[in-house]
Amino acid sequence: MHHRPAPAHQHTAAHRPATLVAVGHGSRDPRARATLLRLLDRVRELRPGLDVRLAHIELNAPLLDETLAGLAAEGREAVLVPLLFAPGHHVTHDLPAAVAAVPGLRARVAAPLGAHPLLVEALAGRLAEAGWTPGEDDRRTTGVVLAAAGSRDPRSGAETRRIAALLGERLGGVPVVPAYASAAAPTVPEAVAALAARGRHRIAVASCFTAPGLFAARAAAHAPWIAAAPLGAHPALARLVLHRHDRALAAPAVVHGRELAAV
Repeated sequence: MHHRPAPAHQHTAAHRPATLVAVGHGSRDPRARATLLRLLDRVRELRPGLDVRLAHIELNAPLLDETLAGLAAEGREAVLVPLLFAPGHHVTHDLPAAVAAVPGLRARVAAPLGAHPLLVEALAGRLAEAGWTPGEDDRRTTGVVLAAAGSRDPRSGAETRRIAALLGERLGGVPVVPAYASAAAPTVPEAVAALAARGRHRIAVASCFTAPGLFAARAAAHAPWIAAAPLGAHPALARLVLHRHDRALAAPAVVHGRELAAV
């Protein structure tokens, strides 16, 4: 006997496409949430029909635990894409713990945005918008400070250094020095001083932040020359969010620490 496929409305929850949950840190800056929502609008434009939701680790609604509980109640699977750039405590601990705290939730946690050509495209684009136009004669006196949040996790610093190296290559060999707003050294003023000591006096600050906030504002305030805006809704960042989502879908889903077959 031949069985006809079930109509779309009869498909079980297990056959629904996974929901992309973009996880921001959260900020007291009212512009931050609005900026992330614009980024996710771009993601939706690139992937019509994909269920895309924003959640925050702290400070802003909706919070991650509430979002995940709602998805579990709907019987949906989640792919958490951290809107963070390197593996630190939030990525390695907070996100897996949030998943484990929701009974029955099928979920995957994607890698952080990290050292990827699409991220470098977004960083370089924001620098160009801020006025980055060094010619060949300027390369000996130009430098960039890559401002990032910072973490005590050594893997985070290693990833940020890889991002800086890729950005330096993209900018034609201009030195790019990573600097941190907290928990790690050097600070942005220390990185600026180190570049100046090497004869680099046209120093730009690149913003390795997804949205406006205290850390991004402090970093920009120390720019001797130009400061790039946070990456926000840059088209390349939207493509990178989808890339991390797609890579995570290739991994097994997890329920309470048990791996399930990938959907």
